[in-house]
Amino acid sequence: MHASGRQAVLAITGGGSGAIAELLRVPGGSRLLLEAVVPYDARALSAFLGVEPGQACSIETAVAMAQRARERAAKLVPTGGQLVGLGATAGLVTDRPRQGEHRVHIAVTTSDGTDHCSVVLAKGRRDRPGEEDLVARAIVLWLARACGVPAASPRSLLDADEHYAEAVVQTGDLVDRLLAGGLARVTAWPDGQLVPSAPPPAVVLPGSFNPLHDGHLLLARVAEDIKQQPIAFEISVLNVDKPPLAAGEVRKRLAQFAWRARVELTRAPTFLEKSRLFPGATFVIGADTAERLVATRYYGGDDGRMAAALQEIADRGCGFLVAVRIDAAGRVRSLADVAVPPRFGQLFTAIPESRFRLDSSSSDIRSRGHAAP
Repeated sequence: MHASGRQAVLAITGGGSGAIAELLRVPGGSRLLLEAVVPYDARALSAFLGVEPGQACSIETAVAMAQRARERAAKLVPTGGQLVGLGATAGLVTDRPRQGEHRVHIAVTTSDGTDHCSVVLAKGRRDRPGEEDLVARAIVLWLARACGVPAASPRSLLDADEHYAEAVVQTGDLVDRLLAGGLARVTAWPDGQLVPSAPPPAVVLPGSFNPLHDGHLLLARVAEDIKQQPIAFEISVLNVDKPPLAAGEVRKRLAQFAWRARVELTRAPTFLEKSRLFPGATFVIGADTAERLVATRYYGGDDGRMAAALQEIADRGCGFLVAVRIDAAGRVRSLADVAVPPRFGQLFTAIPESRFRLDSSSSDIRSRGHAAP
């Protein structure tokens, strides 16, 4: 495995963490292992995923962990490589009675997609060290598969009456499925891999990015520094005033972010819809966008509709970081110029002009024929 050319980040919630030691027991582990994390406490797991999982020990959580781990690998190796993210979560023997099954879910994410397996152990057959050893070995075997190394199935570790299942997360052409309405959100990792169920980001910079330019990238860095959390760009394939983007145009805009940043593709043209996809997120916007958010003309002249939309956004734990913009008349516009209703003032936080000011737009750059290098 160390000689496979793969580079991996492992995330294991506790049970089976001995797999990390097994990998490092053999010389050359640094060629394979970029990082290993053990988000054991529920708060640590939520922080790692960026969202509180519905259930800590589940296939969905293992898959989300694997995808987050591969995102981390892409940040550590930003110029290519055969990257693997592994997530494993288990419910094993404890010092108190366990009501449910003793089980483990393991997932690996590569450029080809995500594979996962699940094991249900016979209760009472093994003590905690015995279950730990079995799970650690299962993790190593599943990782070997992701590294292209012939290895036995984790099923080989089980007794005949114990349960085992495995599956591949089918992705298909996710851009086409998104455009057809079959998906509400698709994540594009920096290496170009598309996945349909990644953990939602905590900080989101929406835009058309036609084209992506240095101002966008600088704003993203400033927002990350302010929030101390990684950012994702977001492109909605639907627009309130324009036809949906064509598949070719979506891929063209995505290509600008290769090895630079995570991108969320959505069918959410409004911030109300975005808040439903990204609960708890902070949206990074310009002062011009903030003005539209609180302008009743964008709600059919209905103050009630505006208030209801902002209240739902607030109830979902979302908020806005607002950057200074130069408007069409050349005036400097900041959050201080926006007539935010007092009851929603806490939704909006200004980015100081000393930290960021955007003087040009994508349309300006299109007219000049330049984009981000």
